[in-house]
Amino acid sequence: MHTRRLWPLVTILSVPAVAIFVVLVVAQAIDVLPALIAMAAMAGITALLLKPYIQDLEDVARFARGLPLDEEAGVPSLRTDIANDVLTALKLARRHFRSQSEELMGRLKFHETLFDSLPSPILLLDAQRRIVGENAAARKTFGRQQRDRDLAALLRHPDLLDAADKVLAGEAGGEVELTLTSPVTGEYRAMVEPLLRPGSSAAAAVLSLHDITALKRVEQMRADFIANASHELRTPLAAVLGFIETLRGPAKGDEDAHERFLGIMFEQASRMSRLVADLLNLSRIELHEHSRPEGEANLGAIVRRVATGLELTASEKLMKIDLNLDEVVPDVIGQEDELTQIFQNLLDNALKYGREGTPIIVTVRTVSDLPPGMPDKSRPAVMVSVKDHGEGIAREHLPRLTERFFRVDTARSRRLGGTGLGLAIVKHVVNRHRGCLQVESELGQGTTFTVYLPVAG
Repeated sequence: MHTRRLWPLVTILSVPAVAIFVVLVVAQAIDVLPALIAMAAMAGITALLLKPYIQDLEDVARFARGLPLDEEAGVPSLRTDIANDVLTALKLARRHFRSQSEELMGRLKFHETLFDSLPSPILLLDAQRRIVGENAAARKTFGRQQRDRDLAALLRHPDLLDAADKVLAGEAGGEVELTLTSPVTGEYRAMVEPLLRPGSSAAAAVLSLHDITALKRVEQMRADFIANASHELRTPLAAVLGFIETLRGPAKGDEDAHERFLGIMFEQASRMSRLVADLLNLSRIELHEHSRPEGEANLGAIVRRVATGLELTASEKLMKIDLNLDEVVPDVIGQEDELTQIFQNLLDNALKYGREGTPIIVTVRTVSDLPPGMPDKSRPAVMVSVKDHGEGIAREHLPRLTERFFRVDTARSRRLGGTGLGLAIVKHVVNRHRGCLQVESELGQGTTFTVYLPVAG
């Protein structure tokens, strides 16, 4: 290889000397034969002098060609100083190149990991609205890779597609709220923003989807709560105002009507008072639900005290509260007054909705086999179950029992004096105490409410 490169260079370098010899021959200062011999000798000497340089330069060139490919070729052994200087410069360049490459690869890996770690689904779009990138959340949400597909093939929502087209046309980013039923279900806020510096993937815009289903449900629950509370207060208030108007008018002098209407008014006012008390109580419990209570309490003693306080109510319906307690009931973590509310509500409901003449069975025992919904499975729990023998609850109603103001039988519940908030209070108190509430029911047989609370210590 070096010979093919050597002689053209020797020829070029010999041109000035050849010209001199030609001039000398023409001027008859030297004969032709000696001139030819001298030129050949000069060319040979030049070739011998240039050969190591040519060989070194070829070795350096071969070494340099391997740099972009990061080949691990051996460093050539050179004989000329200038080639060694060039080789040294190339080795420094290779070291710098490798350092920069490793740093860039590390940054790329970091950004890819960060991109995949984002909890919201994110899609990268090119100028033609095709998907050219996606994170792990997007793959999990949509089921498979969506690259090279048009956005419309994935999300067929006119407002979202219009927002994406506007951003790709150079307009500012925007957001759209949408309801999706396929391939995912829920309420989402989609945000489309332009990418000012498109990368090698040719991404021109980024689309992120934020799940706001829970937020929408909370907003709806708040609206329903206000509507239900207003309705629950308005109904007895309207009755009280109606009777007051009657007593001030047509029944102004009717003593019998006064006595009868005052009793009804007292009943309705008491109902409003219970409702307001329950609303305030529920609000207070929800305010502190995130903080675990301090102190310890004995559920056996609490259940006995509540049962004793309800004996008169039970006797009026020819009912009896049967207590089945372990001989030793360990203390649980919690506040006694809040735990009392749990069993006050559960036993009160059992007496209201149990059949007349049937027993209420209350069981208190320590268990180690905890239900799936128990937050802390590292310690045993005290289980308290309250079973009535009432009409039972249909299976489809069970998930909604702890909702505010939810009633299976609205008329019966109001007739019995229920506010519709008792089980909601039970649920939030149990949650605050890091416990678990389970409900089992069979139509015609009765209902069992079971509370699990972790043992202290």
